[in-house]
Amino acid sequence: MSLWKFLATLTFAAAVSFSSQAFAMSQGCTGECASCHSITLQEASGLLKEIGSVKDVKPAPVRGLYEVTFEQQGQTGIAYLDYGKKHIIAGQVFDIASRQPVGGSAQAARQERKDHLDPATLTTDNALVLGNPKGKKKLYVFTDPECPYCAKAHVELKKLAAMEPDLAIYIKLFPLKMHPKAYDKSRVILSRNSMELLDQSFAGKPLPAATDKDARKPVDDTISFAAANGINSTPTLVLQDGRIIVGYQDAAAIQQLLR
Repeated sequence: MSLWKFLATLTFAAAVSFSSQAFAMSQGCTGECASCHSITLQEASGLLKEIGSVKDVKPAPVRGLYEVTFEQQGQTGIAYLDYGKKHIIAGQVFDIASRQPVGGSAQAARQERKDHLDPATLTTDNALVLGNPKGKKKLYVFTDPECPYCAKAHVELKKLAAMEPDLAIYIKLFPLKMHPKAYDKSRVILSRNSMELLDQSFAGKPLPAATDKDARKPVDDTISFAAANGINSTPTLVLQDGRIIVGYQDAAAIQQLLR
């Protein structure tokens, strides 16, 4: 996890904790927050049906949040839902003093993360190409057209392409269920083989509506490959030797990984 993402997580956790305390005082809730707020598994499942299949929900170690265990594309993850049931955060919650994850975040962090795949299984099928299509160096990027971190990473990939003239960057569109419009956007972008449309999506601009001409199989194949290789978040980089690098990296950091 990058320092920026670490601090962002801490800031969010602190902000939610503060806001929940303010809510408690204004509404007269004192003592244990769970005595005033509750949620059932059925209710959580209904609220989060577009994200995945909810397996468990319980009070989080941070006041003002529920900890939700869910399954998405064959992978199990942890997310946090606020007591108002209007906002959700995906990611880990850290204790400031120890800088260690807490609650379900700690369990998820302990689970073995696949950090390598068989490079022979990597193909350039169903990918947009950034940089030099004939480059001897290759980088594979699993990205979601609605992911804000992916949009930030895409800017860095363009910088990297300029820094590494012998690099071909293969962009695999991997829509996450938490972004319900990302799947159809991926279909549209791939069927037109259009980097311009991907740029428009990252810029928040509307794309043409998907039609029957926009095939599902290219997107489905990438989703299946990701699930089979333990890739469950975006952006995820896969190096030519099969190393898997999860999360946002700037151009200089990626260049070092390519050495």
